[in-house]
Amino acid sequence: MSGQTRDPQDGADSSGSGALAAGAPERSQEAVPGGARRTAELAQRLSAVRRRILDAAAERPEDRAHDGALPALVVVTKFFPAQDVLRLRELGVRAVGENKDQEAGPKAREVAQALAAQQPPVSAPVWHFVGQLQSNKAKHVVRYASWVHSVDRASLVTALGRAVRTHRDAAASGDVAAGPCAAEDLTCLVQVNLDPEASREDARGGAHPDTVPGLAREIAETEGLRLGGVMAVAPREGDPREAFERLWAISQQVRGEHPEATAVSAGMSGDLEAAVAAGATHVRIGSDVLGPRPAVR
Repeated sequence: MSGQTRDPQDGADSSGSGALAAGAPERSQEAVPGGARRTAELAQRLSAVRRRILDAAAERPEDRAHDGALPALVVVTKFFPAQDVLRLRELGVRAVGENKDQEAGPKAREVAQALAAQQPPVSAPVWHFVGQLQSNKAKHVVRYASWVHSVDRASLVTALGRAVRTHRDAAASGDVAAGPCAAEDLTCLVQVNLDPEASREDARGGAHPDTVPGLAREIAETEGLRLGGVMAVAPREGDPREAFERLWAISQQVRGEHPEATAVSAGMSGDLEAAVAAGATHVRIGSDVLGPRPAVR
């Protein structure tokens, strides 16, 4: 139908939570020799990760099963080119994640332009910012991201809220292209530091658990932001299952005050199963879908 965008994945929702359904390329995205081999490689890796998520979800205890909803797959494309994002989009991936704004911004623009040029146009992926974010970068991130997983301090909450409101004014006046937050609030997750030895003053790796309720409250009360829930990375030392159990307990504490904050972003390539068993609603997978990261030049 004229004027509408196509979604390669039937039944996917706009949050990216439908990213587990099987998908197949509807048209070739190959711009370079060997591109077909790359698409086949991604399809095989993606299928294996989807199977791991399905298997892990089947083993969840009832109180972590989210009424049968499967965890959303966020494919982290850090250091990989926009062409890989386009291939993933055609394979049914709805949610992609990035760690660094200086890479994510240009990549998001390139992907959006390429998808819009297709006939019929294809809807853009939902962009999740999952890396540490400096407050002065907030004004850039709100131009393309729908989710920020790494909110770890009050000053960043203030910066993101201000950036969303400024972006909305600029988009309304036609000064900039409208990003996702021009129409919808930016979903923010509180990043929690799960290191049991971390102090309240240690800002590395997320907010101390004791400060999470207050930070969640600030997000919920800030115009332009929506409190989505919590996020964490399991410490390198120790059992990830124990870490993710702590995250689940913190998420339930947050939900006690904010029932709508249901997201639990946890789990990467090496600890996906432990995260899903502990109740993760989103898993962030990079290398197991995309392969080894290319050398940084």
